[in-house]
Amino acid sequence: MADILDLDATGQLAALAQKRISAAELLKAALARHDRLHAGLNAVVMADPERALERARAIDDLRAKGEAPGLLGGLPMTVKDTFDAVGMAASSGLAALRQRQAEDATAVAHAKAAGAVIWGKTNTPVMAGDWQTFNDLYGTTNNPWDPTRTPGGSSGGAAAALAAQVTALEIGSDIGGSLRVPANFCGVFSHKPTWGLVPQHGHVPPGPGSWTERDLNVVGPMARSARDLRLLLAVLAGGSVAAKAPAAELKGARIGLWLDEPSFPLDPEVRSVLEGFAGALAAQGAEVTTIPCPVDARALLSAYLMLLGAVLSEDLPPAALRQMQMMRALAKIARKRDADPHSASAMALAYTATHREWMAADAVRCRLRHDIDATFERFDAILAPIAPVPAFPHDHRPFQKRSLRLSTGAAVPYTSMVCWISLATALHLPATTVPAGRTGAGLPVGAQLIGPRGGDARTLALAQAIDEAVGGFVAPPPAAADA
Repeated sequence: MADILDLDATGQLAALAQKRISAAELLKAALARHDRLHAGLNAVVMADPERALERARAIDDLRAKGEAPGLLGGLPMTVKDTFDAVGMAASSGLAALRQRQAEDATAVAHAKAAGAVIWGKTNTPVMAGDWQTFNDLYGTTNNPWDPTRTPGGSSGGAAAALAAQVTALEIGSDIGGSLRVPANFCGVFSHKPTWGLVPQHGHVPPGPGSWTERDLNVVGPMARSARDLRLLLAVLAGGSVAAKAPAAELKGARIGLWLDEPSFPLDPEVRSVLEGFAGALAAQGAEVTTIPCPVDARALLSAYLMLLGAVLSEDLPPAALRQMQMMRALAKIARKRDADPHSASAMALAYTATHREWMAADAVRCRLRHDIDATFERFDAILAPIAPVPAFPHDHRPFQKRSLRLSTGAAVPYTSMVCWISLATALHLPATTVPAGRTGAGLPVGAQLIGPRGGDARTLALAQAIDEAVGGFVAPPPAAADA
C-alpha cells in the first residue's frame, strides 16, 4: 500500500474515490514516509498529525455516507512554512513568529474547503529570502538527488518533499523564483500564476495579519505532474481556472526558445539539457523557434531589482535598513561609475528607493509589458532557463561572499539567480516549470514556459501535453533520498 505515495495527487485521489484506501490510511502512509526520510531530508519541519488524522477520519465518514468530500477530498498534503494554518502558525524560519495563534491563510483555507488534509509545514529560508533553504530554527533542507546540495529556495522544503514523494501537493510562493528554482533543482513541477490570481492573505512575509497584496509576489501550486498543478490552481484561485481540461496539442504548438542573453549567465551543461529538451518537443511536432530576449534585458533587470528591493526592504531588520540608508549617498556616486545591477551600490539604492524611483521603475515595467505583446502574438509560450546552474552545494556564508560556479570553472555573482526568472516576475506573467532532463552528473534541470498575462491555462495545458508526450517527473534514486 505504501506504493500509492508514488502516484501523483490525481492518482491518489482516484484511489480514495474508489475506496482502495481510506484518507486515514493514506495519511498514515505519508507520515511513515516522512518519519523514514526526515533525518536525511529535513523537508517537513512542523507537523500536526492528531488534527490531520481527525480530519481524515471525518472525510472518510463523509465518503461512506455518499457525500462529496471536495476536489481534494482526503488527500494528505503539506504547505510551505510561510503560510499561516490553524495550529501551525507560519514561522518563516523565525522562532518569534512560530509562537502565535493563527488563522488559515486564504490559500490554506481554500485547500481545506476542497477536502485537503494538511498535516505539515515545509522548510523555508528566513523570511523566504534565499535560493537555499536553511535557518537557525529548523536547520538545513537537503536535495533528494544529492544531500550535499541545496533543493533551492525559498520553497525548498516543498520541492524536496515532493521529489521524495513525502507529499503529493504543495502550496508555495514566488517573488524571486521561489516556486521555479526549487522545482528546477528537484525535478518537479510548479506554476507561478499571473500576479493577483491567487490571494496572498496569510502569507508571511509581510508581517502576520497583513492584507497587502505585495507587488511581484505570487502564491502557486507545486506538484509531480502538470495535471496536478491545474487541479490545485483551480482550488487556490477559487474556481476561476478549470480543474480538469485537455492537454494542448504539441503538434503545431508555437514555442519561442530563449537561451541567449549576454548579460544572463547560463552553464553550458544546463544549456545542453534545454537544447535537447527543445529538440524533443520539436520531434513531437512543436514549432520551436530560437528567439533573443523579447524585451530590453538590461532595462528589465534594472527595473526588476528596483521593484524587488522596494518590496523586500520592509522585511529587513531595522539595523540593516539603517545601514542601507547610510550607504545611499555613497551608493549613488558608485552607481554612476559602475552600472553592474548586481553590485552592492545597486542593492543599497533598491532597498532605499524613494517613491519617485519606484515610479520610474514601474514606468519601465509598463513599457516592457507593452513590448512583449508582439512576442505572444507569434508564440504560444516562451521556453527559457530558470537558473544559471543546476543545484549547487550548500553555502551558508553571507550573500556577498557567495558565487555560482559554472562547469567551465568560471564564477558568476550569486545574485545572477534573478536573471532568468526576472521576465515573468517583473511583468506579472504566468510561468509553468516542467522537468527538462538531467546533467551528466544526474542533477535535474527544469524549464519555464512563460505565457502572456492571464495565460495560465495556456502554459498549464502545454505543460500537461509535455508531461504526457515527452516525459515529466522522475523519482530520485532511493539511496540519495534516504541519505
